[in-house]
Amino acid sequence: MAMDYMVEDSTGAVAVRYKSVVVWIHWITAIFVLTQIYVGFKFHRFLPKGSPERMDAFAWHKTIGALILILALVRLAVRLMNPPPPFPADLPKWERLLAVWNHRIFYFLLIALPLTGLAAVSGRAEGGLVALRWGLELPAIPGLGPDSGEGIGEVHAALVYCTIALLVLHVGAALKQQFFGPRDVSGRMPPFRGQDTVTPD
Repeated sequence: MAMDYMVEDSTGAVAVRYKSVVVWIHWITAIFVLTQIYVGFKFHRFLPKGSPERMDAFAWHKTIGALILILALVRLAVRLMNPPPPFPADLPKWERLLAVWNHRIFYFLLIALPLTGLAAVSGRAEGGLVALRWGLELPAIPGLGPDSGEGIGEVHAALVYCTIALLVLHVGAALKQQFFGPRDVSGRMPPFRGQDTVTPD
């Protein structure tokens, strides 16, 4: 299993913080994901079909999705080059395991959601390109017909709800560790603070 050291190893009596570049990518991604959820529900649930407002929100939804995909790939590359520090020794292994798999599934969703969104609109893309904001265009996924969007869209929606559930779990765990954890493990990710945290070189 990849990165099992996150479960089996520890940093002893201290919590080691993530590197600054990882922290920045984390919070920028968080802002984009929360904005994307808001925009997605806004255009899908509350704006009339065919209205200019809905089309504008949809264009932003596609653009933010493309940005999230780029960020996710950059984040994955940075993580592979800068493996995260293990947890402190007094964090139970079952919590380490849960945290590790929470992050792994998040990485999958951050890539799968934009790709399924792109697939859902590719069948109706004009000229093989999906229009974004600022005059940008994204190549459509070839081989998808106009009728494929509905089914792929349902998969996309299911992944959205999975992301929201995982986000609630992630935030709840961070708050639990900040206020009730054995050594404030959430202090690994600024701006949270822990009792015994150190910053990597």
